Amino acid sequence: MALHYYESLPQHPNGMRFTVFDANGDMLATNEYFSIGGGFVVNERTQLAHGENVYYRTTKPDSPAAGDTTPADKSSGSTSATETVQMDERTQQDLVTASLPFRTGNDLVQLCNHESLSIAEVVFLNELQWRSREEVISAAYRIWNVMDDSIKRGCLSTSVKLPGRLNVNRRAPRLYQNLMRGFYSPPDQDMLSGPHNSAISDGTAAPFTRPSILETSLTMMQRNELNGVFRKKQRSRRPHLPHLDYLSVYAIAVNEENAAGGRVVTAPTNGAAGVIPAVLKYYLEFLSEDPSRDILEFLFTASAIGMLYKRGASISAAEMGCQGEVGVACSMSAAAFTAVMGGTPAQVENAAEIGMEHNLGLTCDPVDGLVQIPCIERNALGAVKAVTAAQLALQGDGSHRVSLDQVIETMRQTGQDMMSKYKETSQGGLAVNVPVC
Repeated sequence: MALHYYESLPQHPNGMRFTVFDANGDMLATNEYFSIGGGFVVNERTQLAHGENVYYRTTKPDSPAAGDTTPADKSSGSTSATETVQMDERTQQDLVTASLPFRTGNDLVQLCNHESLSIAEVVFLNELQWRSREEVISAAYRIWNVMDDSIKRGCLSTSVKLPGRLNVNRRAPRLYQNLMRGFYSPPDQDMLSGPHNSAISDGTAAPFTRPSILETSLTMMQRNELNGVFRKKQRSRRPHLPHLDYLSVYAIAVNEENAAGGRVVTAPTNGAAGVIPAVLKYYLEFLSEDPSRDILEFLFTASAIGMLYKRGASISAAEMGCQGEVGVACSMSAAAFTAVMGGTPAQVENAAEIGMEHNLGLTCDPVDGLVQIPCIERNALGAVKAVTAAQLALQGDGSHRVSLDQVIETMRQTGQDMMSKYKETSQGGLAVNVPVC
């Protein structure tokens, strides 16, 4: 295997070329594959195939935009009979079309209004073209169960360090213990003895003590000027903001699991896997009155927004920077949170736009190439931003100056203009300014 660290194939930065040579060194065959984000791998022949773009492109099988859906030449000696059958089956599956196709955010909102459907209902009806009602619902619950398990494992992990030479400590277990203490059941006595006491003391700094007047350079006149202007305050013993704390600990838990090689849901990528689970978990724990239905509405709404980004730009940090990962996850979560809070399709679209607008230009510069710094904390901030974006959208009527389609196109252009050293290569930003010891 030959690694070309400073070269990239023109189609996509994350590419791999396979070449077969005979004993004389003559090339027999070659093919290139590209990892385009979110677990999708394509080559030149399949990148525009109908199956890869069923929700985004025209759904007529003979349309050029749908790509070449004809199976490979059966007379070619390079394709076995088994492979030919599999390709035929895939082609037949690909030719099934979405019952309610949409290409843009504007299309989606108009479709919802015309059919009197929510965004989640549009996605659900489209999924029924491929699977039964029971299969679609079961698959969605399975996705949520994996998300929920990743939160639980991250919060209850007993390991102290994350893998890699950055020597990063896991934070979710201690944050979760501190957060749960006093909010629900009385703390277990075992938790309050032994090594846990050090965690408590570490979490609360000693109160601030003012030096005597003789130790300062302030004059008495300056002190008199301060009189009555500011409230004398001490550091709170419990500086918790539950709304933010739960979102943060859930997101951090998932991304620490990802950093440790644990099982997470690609949502829309592994590096941004904590945002959607954190926001959904927060909603289910504190706001939901019907969790079973809310899980479906949340996930289906989020997926619709993700489809728009995948079609209109990219969900690959190698192309877009982190705006294509955490930015997209924030946008998806903001839209989904708005939907389960009772927002209209227009408000949902507005929330998605707000969620991305304030992540535009976000770089991907992981220190030492590990998905730890700044990725883990960035997911926590993405979750908080998503809820804030939803709240802003819910306060309006859905009308706004910047549309989701405009912000997706802006993200695409920004990603194209961004220097490669800020797009997952660890050659710029934090990756070169934070020493690795």
